[in-house]
Amino acid sequence: MDFAFGTYSNDTLKIANYRAARTGIQHQNTITPIDPKPDESVTVRIVTSGDTAITQAALYYTTDESIPMGRHGEAQNGTAVSFEVVRVEWDSIIWDYVTHWQAIIPPQADNTLVQYVISGWTVDGREIYADWPDANEQVQHAAMIYFKSIAEHAEFTPHDPAVGQVFNYHVDTMQPPAWARNAIIYQVFIDRFYAGDGKHFQQSDDHNAVFGGTLWGVRDKLDYLADLRINCIWLSPVWATPSAHGYDTTDYRRVEPRIGGETALHAVIEGAHQRGIRVLLDMACNHVSNQHPYFVDALSNENSLYRDWFFIGDQYEHGYKGFFNVAIMPEVNLANAEARDWMVGNAEYWLREFNIDGYRLDYANGPGPNFWAFFRRACKAIKPDCLIFGEIIEPPSVLRQYAGRLDGCLDFPLNDALRRTFGWGTWTTAQLQTFINSHNAYFPPDFIMPTFVDNHDMDRFSHIAQNDNARLKQAIKAQMQQPKPVVIYYGCEVGLKQPLSTRDYDLSVSRVPMVWNDAQDADLLDFYKQQIHARTQHNVTKA
Repeated sequence: MDFAFGTYSNDTLKIANYRAARTGIQHQNTITPIDPKPDESVTVRIVTSGDTAITQAALYYTTDESIPMGRHGEAQNGTAVSFEVVRVEWDSIIWDYVTHWQAIIPPQADNTLVQYVISGWTVDGREIYADWPDANEQVQHAAMIYFKSIAEHAEFTPHDPAVGQVFNYHVDTMQPPAWARNAIIYQVFIDRFYAGDGKHFQQSDDHNAVFGGTLWGVRDKLDYLADLRINCIWLSPVWATPSAHGYDTTDYRRVEPRIGGETALHAVIEGAHQRGIRVLLDMACNHVSNQHPYFVDALSNENSLYRDWFFIGDQYEHGYKGFFNVAIMPEVNLANAEARDWMVGNAEYWLREFNIDGYRLDYANGPGPNFWAFFRRACKAIKPDCLIFGEIIEPPSVLRQYAGRLDGCLDFPLNDALRRTFGWGTWTTAQLQTFINSHNAYFPPDFIMPTFVDNHDMDRFSHIAQNDNARLKQAIKAQMQQPKPVVIYYGCEVGLKQPLSTRDYDLSVSRVPMVWNDAQDADLLDFYKQQIHARTQHNVTKA
């Protein structure tokens, strides 16, 4: 089966997620309404476990963008609100009682950033701040053991319970751009798409090596994409990088020279816009390259201005925290205000200077909902109709937390359902339709959820369907019928096939070079065009 849902890949990890959400004092951005509008009060919820013995809880909030602080129900900065117990439940999985609490923050005006911290305390005065222990850190630790990126006996060490996480929500009336609802998005993995300017791919058996695709190659194939009737391009990361994939950048303000530099990116954007095609950049805010000068300085100099921008210490295997313990991708501490503002500024730059149309945000669950409230607000201030959506490979309950913080998220749950039905054949079409009905009802109608059948981090659909085009066509038809944006992973439309891999969890094997001309499956390409045309005509008629 697919391994895309890393922290939910088996029943053991699912139980680990469940337990993590019911240990200590957990808030996990659980509010109602999930996307507060002006003049709406907000109900804030927490869950506490029996082992914390918490008898009282409070939150402390500010609306002036200062950091809220408080202890034992007394605000030191901002306003204090007490929690009340809603109910107590017995939980047989953790074999203990859990207590559900709620507090209410009064209505706020439009364009208000509400920030808050939460604490609970015991009869003897011991105080714990939410979220402790960090549930995401717990399950990531369990997943890293499962995927063998850390030792099986590695122990999880929670952070200091006296250190409170700052939660937030932004009160506004912002909406996702109208154009995104009917978008046909084509995902381009630049290094594998087309070399351009008469050049050819470099031959390699190593799918982590550079093959030679460039932005000039994307420019050269804009007419191909226009003929396919797509209206949006999602480019893999374009910034300076030592890798082929680009998710480990060394400079967010410079386009990688190997793929054509700033001149080539301008050419792609201008050429796309002339054809009515929008352009999205793929941005990883969670981590950078270990060759990034800020990180190099932070690691080598204890007095570095950037020391607190990263997680550095002996408790980490590499001396610092890496994304999923990968040494070449140190994580950025986006709770640090200076690091956060720097990262947001990077995103603002490309909207302002290059007129891009938005961002696909890599591993958006890493920075978490609180960071994206800042990010989205800043991007919309520059370009209100830009699209901001995240890659969050989590269940629907987690995805829904990002309403009001992002325009939307990639629809991994529907991807899983489509692959179960038409790829693996473990679901019936009746099961699929039941899932779709519930799935669409669960999310707010203005939450954008682009659909897809495969991407660069999973086996291609054709691979799991044993290259059966009939099954692929069924999946594509079902995808196109959904009232959501569509994502096409490069090459899927022409029958691009991946080789067998000898490695477990091989993310690179689906990133094979694009095929052109006679090597393409013309019948499958025609089918894609027909489905896109039918979808477009349906949307025009409906409008």
